[in-house]
Amino acid sequence: MFQKLALIGIGLIGSSIARAARVKSLARTIAISTRKAATLDEARALGLGDSYSLDPAEAVRGADLVILCTPIGAYGAVMEQIAGALEPGAILSDVGSVKQHVMKVVASWVPASVHFIPGHPIAGTEHSGPASGFPELFVGRWCVLTPDKDVDPIAVDRLTAFWGAMGSNVESMSAEHHDLVLAITSHVPHLVAYNIVGTVADLEADTQSEVIKFSASGFRDFTRIAASDPIMWRDVFLTNRDAVLEMLGRFLEDLAKLQRAVRVGDGPGLEALFTRTRAIRRSIINAGQETAAADFGRPHPGEKTEPAPVSDLVREHGGGDDA
Repeated sequence: MFQKLALIGIGLIGSSIARAARVKSLARTIAISTRKAATLDEARALGLGDSYSLDPAEAVRGADLVILCTPIGAYGAVMEQIAGALEPGAILSDVGSVKQHVMKVVASWVPASVHFIPGHPIAGTEHSGPASGFPELFVGRWCVLTPDKDVDPIAVDRLTAFWGAMGSNVESMSAEHHDLVLAITSHVPHLVAYNIVGTVADLEADTQSEVIKFSASGFRDFTRIAASDPIMWRDVFLTNRDAVLEMLGRFLEDLAKLQRAVRVGDGPGLEALFTRTRAIRRSIINAGQETAAADFGRPHPGEKTEPAPVSDLVREHGGGDDA
């Protein structure tokens, strides 16, 4: 499909792309660049690529597909290094979970002969680093592309086919719409999770230990989300600030209504809300984005369980990490 794939950054997402591209024979050669020698050595030991370099310009030379897999905050510095080495006719993409900022930062560096198509695979786990990737990460998950209206449609089709071959469902939309949707489906939930787990961290030692000891499944889910890469999520909140604040405002208004319902003992109101939210949960399951298995498919001691489908194991952390 591509002669040379260059991955700039080789954390969870980058290493999963490398593995999937290898398994599906989507690139003749894979070049890997990262800013830390230790990370590059780890990628080499894992056999993720065919060539390795600390110089991203060297990695992208001759590449017909370049994907930025670093934290969003590093994009500007990376583009300054690679802009002059990008191959005419190459496709340049990324995996960041914020798109308006990416288009603003990257577009000015992209040569006219290069097709810039921002992307966001909505898949991930709370783990990071080259060893955390696996080729099935994108199977059954969405990958959103946000190409400018003037981008060559043939290039968009090629990138769509690339993600589709790795198992993704691909959809194109505007960068603005993407950022608003992801603010409520991913970014605000992460912010809430970080805050709840942070509250526990601020409790007195005795109370904190009891919360950890007796944590229920709901709290365990929050801790999983809050374990996501801190640098990546710092960049997400700083670069998608307007959309996050807009959705956070809506969330706080609804939380205030819920607070009042609890305070005044509004049983019917609480039941009506919980019925509506239960329907949303069911629609997510029906859309194939989660499992209907009891306790979210978690295995329990003594139970004989089948391996959970890949789509049940991955979550929407998106973005790149470059340890």
